[in-house]
Amino acid sequence: MVEKNKPNRCAPDSGFTLLELLIVMTIISLLAAIAVPAYVANVRAAREAVLKEDLHTLRVSIDSYTVDKQKGPTTLDDVVTAGYIRSMPKDPITQRTDSWVTAQCDAVSSVDQTDPGICDVHSGAQQPSSDGSPYNTW
Repeated sequence: MVEKNKPNRCAPDSGFTLLELLIVMTIISLLAAIAVPAYVANVRAAREAVLKEDLHTLRVSIDSYTVDKQKGPTTLDDVVTAGYIRSMPKDPITQRTDSWVTAQCDAVSSVDQTDPGICDVHSGAQQPSSDGSPYNTW
């Protein structure tokens, strides 16, 4: 006959030991230590790719505006209002649309151009890129 108050010695213990929990937490920490820097590097590379594409688009739009209107735009808003781009892109590094830095040209770029204006655009971010050059020199 089996007594009701005696524990069953054949039943396995439920739950985890402290050592098992520490091993699992160590493995999770190691995986996170590997994954987080890779994630940060990929996000940075994606932002740099977007910045390069936005700068290319803005420069082509400025050149098209200058050729079509025979004068350079005085502000980047002139390029938007003339319909060469739909809206001012957000600088992916600073996360602002008003951080673009323009360069004014004193000389005309074509024979038909009457007034100089903006000829180049750069990011307003001062941080160094992944290749070491500042974003505002791209």
